[in-house]
Amino acid sequence: MSELSGHRPLRRGATLLFEGWGYNKYRLENQLRADDLLVRARVCELLARARARLGALESAYRRARLPPPTRASPYPDAAAVAQAQALARAGAEIGTVEGLIRAAPAPERDEVWRRHRGEAATLAALADLDTELVEGALALEESLAAATEADAAGPDFPAEVAAALAPLTAKVRERADFLRLRLV
Repeated sequence: MSELSGHRPLRRGATLLFEGWGYNKYRLENQLRADDLLVRARVCELLARARARLGALESAYRRARLPPPTRASPYPDAAAVAQAQALARAGAEIGTVEGLIRAAPAPERDEVWRRHRGEAATLAALADLDTELVEGALALEESLAAATEADAAGPDFPAEVAAALAPLTAKVRERADFLRLRLV
């Protein structure tokens, strides 16, 4: 009994942490909020892998198509430079979308308004939007993982990457608009 009584201040501290500071460890809203953060982190990981793969394809393209200058040919091929720049821009666009997802707003934990705005329903709807983010990021990552250096050399490749990224950008904006309308 004395061993257990020695742990009571710790138990009281844990209880204060979970309940006294307004956090209930098993509330559905808290689980959904944590899931939202976790899913967005995983989407960002997928996008980071896609961006890294595109960077590797760009590097391989530059090595193969943009040799060092020589006296005979001091200037690189303009089309090859344009393609390399387009690949770099596509990678930067992936990074921009990744940043938007990382910085995407989430509903704050607000006890006063929780019952009036339906926080659980809002978070559940966000989970549906985040599912679509996962699908888009996974499709982009898989398509870039399967892409070859010959694909990266194709003139339409950067546009294809941008087209695959467009639904993700639209979904991030839709998510922000949803929260803006829901939390006002």
